[in-house]
This record gives sequence, structure tokens and C-alpha cells, in this order.
Amino acid sequence: MLLVALVAATAAERVAELVLSARHARWAFARGGVERGRGHFPPMVALHTALLVAPVVEVVVADRPFLPWLAWPAVAAVLAAQALRWWCIATLGRQWNTRVIVVPGLPLVARGPYRWLRHPNYVAVALEGLALPLVHTAWVTALAFTVLNAVLLLGARIPTEERALAELAGGR
Repeated sequence: MLLVALVAATAAERVAELVLSARHARWAFARGGVERGRGHFPPMVALHTALLVAPVVEVVVADRPFLPWLAWPAVAAVLAAQALRWWCIATLGRQWNTRVIVVPGLPLVARGPYRWLRHPNYVAVALEGLALPLVHTAWVTALAFTVLNAVLLLGARIPTEERALAELAGGR
């Protein structure tokens, strides 16, 4: 099943992100990095983990059909989301992390996708969370992830990041 292959590839990509994030965190803390928003991080991890499990469960339990006219554009959107995510990671370099860690005094990044978007990585997350489940018509998962992700990003993550940047890096 195409969805299972994409979910497995996404899970492997997440493991690579976590390894890189841990390396970047060590680098940041060695330079006086300050972490903010620890409280919202576990719900984020749970939501992203659910995105890797729920669509497969929904497809099996609800017997969702495979619709090629929906699946192939969804695959393209998943790949575009991954490309944007890794462009963000490459652009931020050691300043990228899955957690909100700011090294005081480092300049804000204003190149790459950050030239046009304030939070391009979250655009990638939103696109992936909508598209990945739709590869095999798991529309309940797509809807639930989209709503919960929006609540988490707009209610906790983005405000935390903005406050940390304003306080520690001079704002955006």
C-alpha cells in the first residue's frame, strides 16, 4: 500500500530530524541557548506520532478506498512539504530545532524561505498533515490533524517562538 510506504518513509525522516535536532540542541546549549515552550512539546510529539499511525488505522478500520485522482496530487504535496521542510532546515543550519531553543545574540535568519514567510516550516507541517492521510482517503485523520495542529501552532508554538525571538534575539 502506497500510504504505508509513505508513512514509513516519513517516520524514517522524523528519526533523522530528531537526531539532527539533538545535535543542534547540544550546539545551542553549549553557546548559552535558552529553551522555551517545553510544555507544548509533548503534545506536538503526540500529534506528529498520531499522524504516522492514524491514517493507516483509518484506512483499515473504515475501509477507505484508494482514489488515484486524490492520491497522486496528495503524494506530490507530501513531497513538496518535505522539500520545503528540508529547505528550512538547511537555511537555519544549527539554529534549526524541533524545540524552541534560541542562542542569545545570534542574528535572525532572513534568507531562503524565510525571505517570504515568517514560519515556512509550519507551512510544510500543515501541508504534510493534510496531504499524507489523503494519499489513501483518510479524510478524518487529515481533518483532525489539521484542526489540532492549527490549535497547537496558533495557540502555543508560534507565540512561544515569537516571544523567545523577541526576548533573546531582538525580534523578527
